[in-house]
Amino acid sequence: MTTSDFNTMFSVDETPNTVFNAINNICGWWSENIEGGTEQLNDEFTYQASNLHKCTMRLIEVIPNKKVVWLVLDNYFSFTNDETEWIGNKIEFDISEKDGKTQVHFTHHGLVPSYECYDICFDAWTGYINDSLRNLITTGKGQPNPKEHATT
Repeated sequence: MTTSDFNTMFSVDETPNTVFNAINNICGWWSENIEGGTEQLNDEFTYQASNLHKCTMRLIEVIPNKKVVWLVLDNYFSFTNDETEWIGNKIEFDISEKDGKTQVHFTHHGLVPSYECYDICFDAWTGYINDSLRNLITTGKGQPNPKEHATT
């Protein structure tokens, strides 16, 4: 059976521990606009990108150096008719070793081509995972969304 969930994968010459720590450093690769815990089982955090996207995640599986899974508790998109796409989806990072390298396999379970946000989300996740997260792992510097300051 073929899955249509979004997934991508890359390999690096770093240890599984380095990869695991980078994944949990969400402010270092996804966005500096993260509030809440991002490392321990049952931690919850909120991501926000201007008025375009806001979501709340719970860490539902954390296996050091092996796996991290987030559950999308709440989600809002300003650019889709269905503002709640993603709610109930699982976002999974699997870490494994193969041929002397550490592999990261990312899957957004439930992000399927029928979603209105699919094309935008496909491009965004591809950049965040394959560029920003990989760069954080290999160089110590990702390209997260910069911190947005509230205007009064």
